[in-house]
Amino acid sequence: MITLPEVLLLATLLFCISVAGIFLNRKNVLILLMCIELMLLSVNINFIAFSHFLGDIHGQVFVFFILTVAAAESAIGLAILVVMFRNRDTINVGELDSMKG
Repeated sequence: MITLPEVLLLATLLFCISVAGIFLNRKNVLILLMCIELMLLSVNINFIAFSHFLGDIHGQVFVFFILTVAAAESAIGLAILVVMFRNRDTINVGELDSMKG
């Protein structure tokens, strides 16, 4: 049987990997979006773990709302990324700092 501290350790490791991915790679927008999604999934693991070990279903219901918002956020983010790539031919964050009027 998996205990609560083991699940929390897994979620902490995933969260730390995603934070490290954001700080180490500040150039590629696609990797930044994936790191943000990994952060959301590690938080969802915490919600599910506490929900399971406390015997309360509210955490699991909250996870469904978070997943719905995360799916919409990633779809919109990828759509914006495709449009930026078509207009500028790059997804480098350093080159996307100017706006056209």
